[in-house]
Amino acid sequence: MAVQPTSEYFDLLNQAVSREIQVSIQYILQHAKMEKLMRKVIPENILLDKTTYEAVGKFLKEIAIQEMKHAADIMERIYYLGGSATTKSNKPVIGNSLSEFAKLGAKAEEEALVLYRKIIEAARAIGDVETREMFEKIYSQEEQHLFKFQEYVNMKDEPEGAETQPLSEWRKIFTDDYFVLLNRAVAAEISAIIQYTNQHEKASLLALREKISPLEVVTESNKAKVISDLLKKTFMVEMEHLEKISERIYLLEGECTVTPDPLPQVGETADDFVKLDHEAENIAIVLYRQIIAEALKRGDTTTRRMFEDIVLQEEEHYWSFDDFLR
Repeated sequence: MAVQPTSEYFDLLNQAVSREIQVSIQYILQHAKMEKLMRKVIPENILLDKTTYEAVGKFLKEIAIQEMKHAADIMERIYYLGGSATTKSNKPVIGNSLSEFAKLGAKAEEEALVLYRKIIEAARAIGDVETREMFEKIYSQEEQHLFKFQEYVNMKDEPEGAETQPLSEWRKIFTDDYFVLLNRAVAAEISAIIQYTNQHEKASLLALREKISPLEVVTESNKAKVISDLLKKTFMVEMEHLEKISERIYLLEGECTVTPDPLPQVGETADDFVKLDHEAENIAIVLYRQIIAEALKRGDTTTRRMFEDIVLQEEEHYWSFDDFLR
């Protein structure tokens, strides 16, 4: 290895991973909360085809995906340098209004720029050109995010005199214990997103990329590569699940958890990835069937149908991983 990273260097890089995971979750949950917030201002914007909330919601989702790509790139670099990428996230903070989202986003991006300047200098000091160039590119993108958030920090969020309406009879089925159950799904999706992203990047390790058989040489692929490609597709579906479930919770006036449960597990080999992910999908399917049963009992048709669709996709993931266990 031409570069000799220290434990302190890996710690800096993992601070970046934790921050990128944090803001990705933070921005996607804020994006999901937009639907609820937008309804409060519809009377003031009834003649508009598009509200500020829709515009901001769109760029929040775009930035969330970009931040997770940053996390993935940094994880891959850590593994390439011989380190181990973290699965821990700094705590996301969601907020309750557009201006709060913007202030929290601006704060997070400012903190990132400070950290990434340190990493760029540290990379330059040890001659790690690849990492330095990667963080210079990320730095530029984070700076653009900061400027975008700064456009909205003084945004007026609600019309004067806006009041919370009394709870309608049909909404009384959405009790605290029901939100706890729905949030178990949010926690499971966050866990899967982090786990699958980390495993996808760990598959870049030389030991996992080695071609052994003639077939692997000819096809330019092996088991780890196939599983890595599967994980990338699966991760994107799990992001959609997180968005849908959190949006439903916010629309029903609940709040979303930001903590993964169960804790993400990565493993050391491609076989480990499959076993861990197979079990993660099993846990999700069992949980989501419980939610479907509870939604049916309460008469919450929309949530039931949403989770029935999600379960079908989770079962597809389960069987995809199951194929590698035989």
